[in-house]
Amino acid sequence: MPLLVTGSAMLSCTFGAAPSTLQVLPVNKVLVNMPAANIMDQVPMLNIPPFGVCSSIANPMVASATAAALGVLTPMPCIPMTVAPWAAGKPTVLIGNMPALSSDSKLMCCWGGCISISFPGQTIVSL
Repeated sequence: MPLLVTGSAMLSCTFGAAPSTLQVLPVNKVLVNMPAANIMDQVPMLNIPPFGVCSSIANPMVASATAAALGVLTPMPCIPMTVAPWAAGKPTVLIGNMPALSSDSKLMCCWGGCISISFPGQTIVSL
């Protein structure tokens, strides 16, 4: 059974080199030990911090650096490009009038990465 995701949840990206921490603003007014997240908590740099360096060749910075290095893959700083909400969530539980974010949700980056939740931030509330 998936768990409710809160602020301070650990995230990982398939093309990122380091984990990142989900940032959730307290506007939803639902607290466990941190503010509870919903599927709209997907804004780059506000909710989704960078994952170190990106190694996706679909990222224009990586493609440019790789071309300059004569084809040797050259990772560049990560700048998340998330434009759609988290996939799935829990539509039967609403937080801030949006479905709650569950620990099995996924978020797609425009550069081809799949962002997943490696630790939901709490282990008490299941959805």
